[in-house]
Amino acid sequence: MCGIVGIVGNKEVAGRLFDGLKRLEYRGYDSAGICTIVDGEFSRRRAEGKLDNLKRELGSDPLRGSVGIAHTRWATHGAPTVGNAHPHIVGPVALVHNGIIENFKPLRNELMAQGRKFESETDTEVVGHLVAREVENGASPEEAVAAVLPRLVGAFAIAFLFRDHPDLIVGARMGAPLTVGYGEGENYLGSDAIAVAPWTQRIAYLEEGDWAVVRRDSIQIFDRDNAPVERAIVESGAQSAPIDKGNYAHYMQKEIFEQPVVVAQTLQSYIRPFEGEVALPDVDFDLGAVDRLTIVACGTSYYAGLVAKYWIEQFARVPVDIDVASEFRYRDPVLQPGGLALFVSQSGETADTLAALRHAKVQQQRIAVVVNVPTSSMAREADLLLPTHAGPEIGVASTKAFTCQLAVLAALAANFACKRGQIGAKDERSIVADLQQVPAALNAALGHDDDIAAMAHLIAPARDVLYLGRGPYYPMALEGALKLKEISYIHAEGYAAGEMKHGPIALIDEDVPVIVLAPSGPLFEKTVSNMQEVRARGGKIVLISDSEGIEEAGDGCIATIEMPKVHPLIAPIVYAVPVQLLAYHTAVLKGTDVDQPRNLAKSVTVE
Repeated sequence: MCGIVGIVGNKEVAGRLFDGLKRLEYRGYDSAGICTIVDGEFSRRRAEGKLDNLKRELGSDPLRGSVGIAHTRWATHGAPTVGNAHPHIVGPVALVHNGIIENFKPLRNELMAQGRKFESETDTEVVGHLVAREVENGASPEEAVAAVLPRLVGAFAIAFLFRDHPDLIVGARMGAPLTVGYGEGENYLGSDAIAVAPWTQRIAYLEEGDWAVVRRDSIQIFDRDNAPVERAIVESGAQSAPIDKGNYAHYMQKEIFEQPVVVAQTLQSYIRPFEGEVALPDVDFDLGAVDRLTIVACGTSYYAGLVAKYWIEQFARVPVDIDVASEFRYRDPVLQPGGLALFVSQSGETADTLAALRHAKVQQQRIAVVVNVPTSSMAREADLLLPTHAGPEIGVASTKAFTCQLAVLAALAANFACKRGQIGAKDERSIVADLQQVPAALNAALGHDDDIAAMAHLIAPARDVLYLGRGPYYPMALEGALKLKEISYIHAEGYAAGEMKHGPIALIDEDVPVIVLAPSGPLFEKTVSNMQEVRARGGKIVLISDSEGIEEAGDGCIATIEMPKVHPLIAPIVYAVPVQLLAYHTAVLKGTDVDQPRNLAKSVTVE
């Protein structure tokens, strides 16, 4: 989750390191810091909280130096204090770290037994002591890092600065992403391509176990066996211009309103409108021969996978298993060799999902990946890469990445159905026509923004909120509840509407708003029946439906949100908009930090 930037430069670096952190702040904002080397000594500035606090530190006490490392933190070991903020300095070594060192306790005990003193509560400082001990015993920086890395258990990306070597940064990765960038007379290191995009588009991705020696005029990469290796230098394509909010109040609001455009861009990669066909990238296996699919994801991406389960089973008639990534390996699922496992992730670096992917590979599964970063670790390990084209998503609560995932999964379901002979050319043309309607339907849904903002006062005072839906609207209810609790801090739960009478209805009283997602159609009457059970017990109902549904069941609701009437395949994509907007406006009304909600960060690179 943390963000790392490093520059071995030919001019002052502090300002640029801060800019790099600004591009990575979505990864963590508990604390931040920068360390450089000035006249043979470390010079460091750290601050608790968001980057503006570090900016004030740098303004009152500027930082010199042409080589440096920087870090924005999402706290794991140790509270988010200045003392626990990175970079840490241990004698001749300074370092920043993303991830968790799982065996830090025995290592710390070993070091303390030798009389070494610790100044923080972090697992990171243990690594600093280990490397410093090697250097103090006469090892070169490269020898010290090579000696220490095999002792570390966990997932990490680390960058080291060495006081007596002011032309050098050493970086290493195991389970967390790290990138090196090639410049003119200087070189770079960062958590991902976006961190170094203002300075270079020429990057190389370190692979598992790699470590790199970065100097002004060279970059050497070694594998986990300390053998020199070449990693492909590629054009990153990452946006180099600053990512701003434009005329919007928050990144999340901007990203909600970008959805018609980015979903259209995504669908352009998967549909051929003139031929009336849904097309996927070429693969070296027969998708039509797949007779069971396993979907694995976390958080919002997991809910996208749940919607896909309904679609794929309905249209392709293929049984689908779905798991939360953090549980997948530990359940030890039975996977038949040659099966297909589908992983859904915005970043492509989520630690739980990446570990699950590698477990599936060992179990001889074909790997498909839906991901927003086509150069990410998951993308590079996929047999079938299905990129979304959402662009950078800065708001921590996922919005446009989610709807782009749904768009790709809808196309996958249709293509899967074609390959298995479950639908013919006529049905395929009809599905393509429906998918082409998605951007316009999203625009229509966004047209209710003012109405939704006006009803946010009905939700904001609540302590608890329930979301109900049936079929694919059950996972949309889960997603709506997640959005609300992520950014407004209101306790919210999503339920299958038919499950209310099996327990959750005990929660209903006049203080509990209930959001019901119920487009007209085959499941409408059953959902309305459950809604009436809630109403009979004093629940305050907000009905999200189309004009037919609202006409039939809107009476007695405290509010209604009208959505366009669309084909059931694309309706879940459209119904994402009102639950996003309702969460957004409720959070704004409550005055919470919409883009950077407490305790959360994007790109979760720890298990």
